[in-house]
Amino acid sequence: MDPQRENGGDSPLAAAHARFQDGDYETAERLYSQYICRCSSAGGVAPVPRAVHGKRKCTPEDLATAFNNRGQIKYFKVDFDEAIDDYSSAIEAQPNFEVPYYNRGLILYRLGQYDEALRDFRKVLDLNPGFQDATVSLKQTILDKEEKQRRSY
Repeated sequence: MDPQRENGGDSPLAAAHARFQDGDYETAERLYSQYICRCSSAGGVAPVPRAVHGKRKCTPEDLATAFNNRGQIKYFKVDFDEAIDDYSSAIEAQPNFEVPYYNRGLILYRLGQYDEALRDFRKVLDLNPGFQDATVSLKQTILDKEEKQRRSY
């Protein structure tokens, strides 16, 4: 393992992203968690990037991405409840970030929580009408919800 990449090179978040891209999900999850914890202990996020003692302060975009990507790792581990929590935290950090709505919607769909999934997929399309996967997922959720109602279970 490259210690420069693990230690962040230019930032801890960049190191987490690099590990995530490399498929080293265990290390990436740990680094994302450290970044999230650091943002929480540093008094939250700044509305715009700014230097604090030579280091970049957490931004809503970076924090939302960290939560979303950590949620993806938890999704891969089939830890749906924790993944939903991370996606919800990403949405809280940056409400106009459509990706965590989509990711949370996929889990809700898989769990058969169609109304909640529909809300998330519709929100994605409100934020980004060109998000094709959300369009497909919305249509499939509607069909499956209708089928469930037709079967009355």
